[in-house]
Amino acid sequence: MQAIAFYLLAFVTLAAGLLVVSARNPVHSVLFLITAFFSAAGLFVLLGAEFLAMLLIVVYVGAVAVLFLFVVMMLDVDFEELRKGFAQYLPIGGLVAGVLTLEMIFVAATVATNGAAGKNAQPLASPEGVSNTEAIGRVLYTDYAFFFQLAGMVLLVAMIGAIVLTLRHKPGVRRQNIGDQVARSPKTGMELVQIKPGEGISE
Repeated sequence: MQAIAFYLLAFVTLAAGLLVVSARNPVHSVLFLITAFFSAAGLFVLLGAEFLAMLLIVVYVGAVAVLFLFVVMMLDVDFEELRKGFAQYLPIGGLVAGVLTLEMIFVAATVATNGAAGKNAQPLASPEGVSNTEAIGRVLYTDYAFFFQLAGMVLLVAMIGAIVLTLRHKPGVRRQNIGDQVARSPKTGMELVQIKPGEGISE
């Protein structure tokens, strides 16, 4: 059962990877990329690495949506035209959703009946009752806390760089000047107006 699940997920991963680079439609490429990541996460579950599978789904599949938005902003894709062609993406979207659902059911049934491959042989001694997710978390936030924080800073800089690259000045659109807002003082930020009794404020 584990061998069948492995070969099936490996075939789907390779096929989805080839379709990512061969598809001409960027929306189709994104859907195939999500399929490839999801299938790779299923392989990690079969190996008993639940943490890596969860990380692949949360980080990479979540980053695919951000990547797609980044590409849309860089290419100036017309959103109205994209909405009009939304119906044509439903068949392939339904196909991808069906494949992902079948993979989840198949992997869950395989792990429930035969267990994960990584559970059969443990190369490192770990305390009983501690899952690999908890063990990785203990090491990650103790011995490698500095590198973990450094990786977070690198990702933050990359996110800010993507925002700066896609930021465009459009005529007629008012924008905030963050430098002026931070540097303003009470003298420039407030104005005291003397109002006489019985009179209002004229613009």
